[in-house]
Amino acid sequence: MSSLWIIVILLVIVVGYMIFNAIINKRSVEELNQYEFHQGMRKAQVIDVREKVDYDYGHINGARNIPITMFKQRYQGLRKDQPIYLCDANGIASYRAARILKKNGYKDIYMLKGGYKKWTGKIKSKK
Repeated sequence: MSSLWIIVILLVIVVGYMIFNAIINKRSVEELNQYEFHQGMRKAQVIDVREKVDYDYGHINGARNIPITMFKQRYQGLRKDQPIYLCDANGIASYRAARILKKNGYKDIYMLKGGYKKWTGKIKSKK
């Protein structure tokens, strides 16, 4: 019977952690649909946080690549006085990047809902 309680307690902890993470993620960044993202991207710094090989294969026109694996070392080059639009493969790594930015004083942070895989706008790709 005691092992059942341990499993229940572990499940409660895991679910609690997942809920906490989801709340923190939502507070760090505002999700934009494709239309909203496209409308505002001319006035923003568009950052693709996918790895370089994926970025080189194809990316949103005008996007700069700062891979999530290098983001903590390279985000300082971003301006705090302009909005930052984040894009990743499917909408997960952008949350991590947004949390790093938010923690370091950046305010206007947005992300493409669904990530690059859902993008139907103009792209630049390797031919």
